[in-house]
Amino acid sequence: MYRPVTASRTSLPLWMIVLLVFGVLAILGITIGLLVHFLAVENRTYYYQGSFKVLNIPYNKNYEKETSPENNYISKILETKMVDAFQSSNIYRQYINSQVITLVPDNNSLTAHIWLVFKNSRSSKETARQRIESVLRQMLTSHSGSLPTDPDSLKLMEISKVEAEKMINNRCGRRPRMSATYDRIKGGSTAQKGEWPWQASVKFNGRHYCGASLISERYLVTAAHCFQRSENPKNYTVSFGTIVRPPYMQHYVQQIIIHEDYVKGEHHDDVAVILLTEKVVFTNDVHRVCLPEAAEIVPPGEGVVVTGWGAVTFDGEPQELLQKAPVKIIDTNTCNAPEVYNGMIKDTMLCAGYLEGNIDACQGDSGGPLVHPNSRDIWYLVGIVSWGVECGKINKPGVYMRVTSYRDWIASKTGV
Repeated sequence: MYRPVTASRTSLPLWMIVLLVFGVLAILGITIGLLVHFLAVENRTYYYQGSFKVLNIPYNKNYEKETSPENNYISKILETKMVDAFQSSNIYRQYINSQVITLVPDNNSLTAHIWLVFKNSRSSKETARQRIESVLRQMLTSHSGSLPTDPDSLKLMEISKVEAEKMINNRCGRRPRMSATYDRIKGGSTAQKGEWPWQASVKFNGRHYCGASLISERYLVTAAHCFQRSENPKNYTVSFGTIVRPPYMQHYVQQIIIHEDYVKGEHHDDVAVILLTEKVVFTNDVHRVCLPEAAEIVPPGEGVVVTGWGAVTFDGEPQELLQKAPVKIIDTNTCNAPEVYNGMIKDTMLCAGYLEGNIDACQGDSGGPLVHPNSRDIWYLVGIVSWGVECGKINKPGVYMRVTSYRDWIASKTGV
């Protein structure tokens, strides 16, 4: 039997033990102090809300509508001016983000309400706020560009993180949490928490059955064919988040509204609206997508994203984790070619995917969102997953209901 070799033990002098203890405590104290300093000071984020007037703008109520072309046009100009101003200033290292939240039209002007995020600087809170205000005032004083502004109208105040998140989450199509890359569904990858906050799972008798998109506190848009088994609201629940089970923020269904012209077993008018029994509380991870204006056009070749918990292969099992896929809008004439869908694509539908196949929506993704970001990185619902031939087949891309074709119908049922 082998025995381990043991070393003899010798005791250290008392002065050396005391010195070692003090040394360890000193190192520990410095480490804790640096950690506290980094977390409490260096890594602190500050949020602000403010407003200023844009002059010589004739009154138009569309400026107040968050999805209107007029709103996006003015907001984009102002957001670009803010980015340029802060990035060329002496506080560019502290600057994180700035956005226009709302525009309020008046007789011959607009009030722009803004939202800003900065990292902590070594200066005091009030000094930091004054520096931010100084950059904004200088920007408003400058006469470069086509929008005259009133520097004397500027107001700026610090707000809490809770208030800041609430402001953003109450706007449609914003993504406080997002990944740096887009990936895929059939041939796809897992979405991150909060990356697609409007995505919902429609469950039939407790099991994931279809996707849907949150468009307001109580309404969702989905596909009509998701209710072929039953139109009884009591058979369905809706949950959010990236994981199907256990359900996150589960809600019950009060009413299912199916398009009046939809015919079971056919593909046209495959759109429905879900009314929940209670309002959804908007958070970073759950809030609404924007609906496009009826006249909006997403041209062929434009990149869009489809998300869902559907199978990754034809006749496969639904996924537990939300998947995402970048696809491209395909021209309707191309999609109607004899070797593709041979004239089956109507004006109320759109094709998205790749003619070479592989990346596609699949079973279980039905009713889910096809979304597109505008120039301000605000996301719009452009399609509803509807039908296709198997999943990811060559010359058989996914077919979606074109949301702009049903924009007025959705408004008539939901008021959104």
